[in-house]
Amino acid sequence: MLKRSVLVVLFDLLSAAAAWSLGFLLRFNFEWPSGYEVKFAASLTALMGVHALACRWAGLYRGMWVFASLPDLKRVLTAVGVSVVAVLVVLAIDRSLPNIPRSMAILYPLCLLVLMGGGRAAWRMWKEHRLYGGLRGAGKPVVVVGAGTGGAMLVRELERSPDWRVVALVDDDPAKRGLELYGLPVAGAIADLAVVLKEFKAAHVILAMPSAASNALRQAADLAVRAGAHTFTVPGLEDLMGGKVVINAMRPVEIEDLLGREAVTIDSADVGAMIGGKTVLVTGAGGSIGSELCRQLAKFSPARLVLFEASEFVLYTIEQWFAGHQPGVHIVPLAGDVKDAQRLDEIFAQWQPALVFHAAAYKHVPLMEVGNAWQAVRNNVLGTLQVAQCAQRHGAERFVLVSTDKAVNPTNVMGATKRLAEMVCEALHSQGGRTQFEMVRFGNVLGSTGSVIPKFQEQIARGGPVTVTHPEITRYFMSIPEAAQLVLQAASMGRGGEIFVLDMGDPVRIVDLARNMIRLSGYAEDDIRVEFTGLRPGEKLYEELLADAEETRETPHPKLRIARSRPVPADFLTVLGHWLDSVGPVADDAVRQGLLRWVPEYVPMQGRPALKVVAGALSDGDVRRA
Repeated sequence: MLKRSVLVVLFDLLSAAAAWSLGFLLRFNFEWPSGYEVKFAASLTALMGVHALACRWAGLYRGMWVFASLPDLKRVLTAVGVSVVAVLVVLAIDRSLPNIPRSMAILYPLCLLVLMGGGRAAWRMWKEHRLYGGLRGAGKPVVVVGAGTGGAMLVRELERSPDWRVVALVDDDPAKRGLELYGLPVAGAIADLAVVLKEFKAAHVILAMPSAASNALRQAADLAVRAGAHTFTVPGLEDLMGGKVVINAMRPVEIEDLLGREAVTIDSADVGAMIGGKTVLVTGAGGSIGSELCRQLAKFSPARLVLFEASEFVLYTIEQWFAGHQPGVHIVPLAGDVKDAQRLDEIFAQWQPALVFHAAAYKHVPLMEVGNAWQAVRNNVLGTLQVAQCAQRHGAERFVLVSTDKAVNPTNVMGATKRLAEMVCEALHSQGGRTQFEMVRFGNVLGSTGSVIPKFQEQIARGGPVTVTHPEITRYFMSIPEAAQLVLQAASMGRGGEIFVLDMGDPVRIVDLARNMIRLSGYAEDDIRVEFTGLRPGEKLYEELLADAEETRETPHPKLRIARSRPVPADFLTVLGHWLDSVGPVADDAVRQGLLRWVPEYVPMQGRPALKVVAGALSDGDVRRA
């Protein structure tokens, strides 16, 4: 360390001597003037002393030359500026002959700046070449999307990587096209990505747009995936600014990125006031939505989380997650069934939850349609009724039902039972009392148990085919954390009796989802085919978030609206209770007739022949006829 400091000081002093000498030579056309020897030596001695102090004061010896950058240049300029003042002082007091040339006030600082700044830059270039020069031609060729600050940071980082070799950039800013960034061409717009990849023989793309809107990122990712490139993305601006990750902490583009969902912001103060210091019970606590609800609830410091779950395995899984990730949260893992009224009363009496989030439900449409219809009624309707009545009897502040878009104009047993569960909550709320009842209705969540994405992943891993029920089938999607956060936001905003409808964005064609997942897995559509199998029992071509008779009103949150549904009959709970008390088993058709009585908008799907073709084998006309 001492040796390095001595060498750096000597370099700066020699730079001052060389700059003073070079200034004289330039002034006199490289012919040394006679009679200046004594004055030259005396003035140089004074300047070198001032220069040494100036360099020390400017902090030049705190920086590492191998990382010399703009801050180091600013320090050099500060030191040179002090030296200029010293020269001006020398010129002002110099009265003896021969006079020091006045032009030295310009020539000396210019030469000094070039020598000091250039020396540091040259050292960095030599050092980087020595360390990383052999990597420049190595690594996989990659095209970077985005020639802004994020792209520039990424290119600089990847220069030192043995794994990547940036060959070009693309950007939608016309002013950047045709220019270069660190010697690399901005070769076109993002729409030209396929052409640029082919031109530069690259098969990898990195999206370097950390501050871009999710829609712009989705479009760029979609273009890259459609071009057949292995696509990666850098962290978002919030994570970068927060210091959680660095720019080169890339990850592969996932299917969530192609859906273009905007990040959710919730009113943490309101949600925290609702949850903080209270006992919260979550039914179905080990399921996809239930477990994420528990994780999100834990952020707001509840007194305890009561995890109620019928499956021993998933209850153990969520209990172990809290033990490993949130050991400070007081959890009470309890096994039980929402249809077991005695068990529910025991739990409510012991723990007195202030908030109840009811996520327990049977949700798989085809399974509930054939052979399990009465079990769907018992679990989704009777279970909701019993948990809600327990919450009401034991004075819970809020009861929140996690519902589904399949409850809107349902064509299947599962959807009709969830609509009936909504009606149970509306009827209980109309009775008055301390407990507020709210319902939150949303569509499919990405990666949830039994959903289409894990199924597609398994099929792709097996080499295909990927099965889609119909070429035109669409669904709404959102991420599990987004859904859970909006459930909490809706719960905190509710005044009782509302059905909250989440903004699910635009519907997604399932066949497009399947094709994108194939590409993201590194396969072409020729490698893994898509097969259409026909709509399953109870399955709709598209889902709705509102029934025909419903209308919505705005809420303060842009992703939440409130639906107004038709009133529930006064004797609804009494008559429904008699039906739910029926001694099973009840045949599927009898269940459907009972559901039609309560949910007149329920239209059971009629059986239809299976449609099984390979993707691309149907024309548009065939699809419409199908």
